[in-house]
Amino acid sequence: MAEEILKTHDLSFCSRPLLLAFRKISYDGFDIALAPYGEYWREMRKTCMLHLLSAVREVSRMIQKISQHISLSETINLTKTLTFFTRTTICRVAFGKRYEPGSGESKEFNQIIREFQMAVDKLVGKIDHLENICKKWDLFYQQLVDEHLLPDRPKSMDGDVVDIMLQLREETSMSSDLPLDHIKAALMDVYFASTDTIATTMIWAMTALIKNPSAMKKAQAELRASFGKKQMVEEEDLAVAHMPYLNAVIKEAMRLYSTAWAISKDPEQWKNPNEFLPERFLEGGKCLSMDLKGQDYRFIPFGAGRRICPGMTMAMATVETVPGNLLYLFDWELPAGVRKEDVDNDILPSMTLHEKNPLYLLAKEFI
Repeated sequence: MAEEILKTHDLSFCSRPLLLAFRKISYDGFDIALAPYGEYWREMRKTCMLHLLSAVREVSRMIQKISQHISLSETINLTKTLTFFTRTTICRVAFGKRYEPGSGESKEFNQIIREFQMAVDKLVGKIDHLENICKKWDLFYQQLVDEHLLPDRPKSMDGDVVDIMLQLREETSMSSDLPLDHIKAALMDVYFASTDTIATTMIWAMTALIKNPSAMKKAQAELRASFGKKQMVEEEDLAVAHMPYLNAVIKEAMRLYSTAWAISKDPEQWKNPNEFLPERFLEGGKCLSMDLKGQDYRFIPFGAGRRICPGMTMAMATVETVPGNLLYLFDWELPAGVRKEDVDNDILPSMTLHEKNPLYLLAKEFI
């Protein structure tokens, strides 16, 4: 059935229904996720695919922060750490800004994120509340646009997603008009579709590993045997290295904690579908060639067909590089008195699978 919809009859199904609540958060369906399939959608998707590339620049900052926690013998809220990392990375790529933790601007930004997520999680009813939240986001997006139009804007805004879209808006070569509302709609996708899915994938991967110590040790052994004593594993290192077990861990986390596709836990397709078993993606010491690009319809974490996720390249670079560094540089354990059985898999009601309870861990520096 998935192949029939996403391949054989892809053109018939590639446009999506625009329900009332989704219409409000997408500026009448002009974001990338909900815009009707056609010329406008192709232009916006191309822009994001070209400019929302891998930007794992915050990894070293995150590593330094974890080292500080270790020096103070502090328990690390890994959920908070990975969520902040992802938000900061996306903000730098999309908005050309970094919201420093503890600043008034950062607190305000995080508050409207929480309000937005709570509103979207309750799409049925509460439309007035959702409209108020959307007005706050509209003001936020407008402020970003205004800042990018200033002659003395920060250099960090050069070439970010907002900048590129504003340039497209001025070009006569663009085949369709690009009102500011359409730019704002695309920014909503860039931020929320990226931060939630990337952060939750990494958090669930680390949750699964702490509950399966033998799998964690295998991933660490693979990384440490490959890279010796580096201060940090770069994205380029992982691109050329042979990391079948790490790759299998990431794929299994995506399969087990898929946000939308129930087929990833279909017992007719997967043996013991509710168990975390990276080995299911391994064969003869190699990771099976499920390429995540929608060719194997048992496993389509980024969707398939014409509407496959445009941020897949950045997402995969991030969810490999960040856990790769966490496992390579640090040994992880549960706080005193906490057993692996105490780490639950409870999920908050949400469009993405947020953990109900944060993941708290202790870390020790390996190198």
